[in-house]
Amino acid sequence: HVQLVESGGGSVQVGGSLNLSCVAPPRYSYSTYCMDWFRQGPGKEREGVAAIDGDRRTYYADSVKGRFTISKSNAKNTYGLLLQMNGLKPEDTAVYYCVAERVVAGPFVLQEWPYSYWGQGTQVTVS
Repeated sequence: HVQLVESGGGSVQVGGSLNLSCVAPPRYSYSTYCMDWFRQGPGKEREGVAAIDGDRRTYYADSVKGRFTISKSNAKNTYGLLLQMNGLKPEDTAVYYCVAERVVAGPFVLQEWPYSYWGQGTQVTVS
């Protein structure tokens, strides 16, 4: 059973910033996994926001390019996924999920179906 735990959500004003974190236990080689942030806003379908693959190539949804930055961290005893969010807009309001999969082909990194491992989500509210 893989556990992904998100943190860092909260409420912020329009134009503000938030940093989301996701940690995974070190027994899994997440440094080689494709990891992604998805989000689901009120009344909306879940969508891929940003992804980083095993070679640390990054992918972004058009709606967040230039505002969000995804990265991996290898802090001691944990593997982490980070999402730095700047210039937040009301439409960024959503539950944000950390997801992971061993290998995801480039064209599909922002699609939901390849990912087996999901966190519980963290709420981000922009107003």
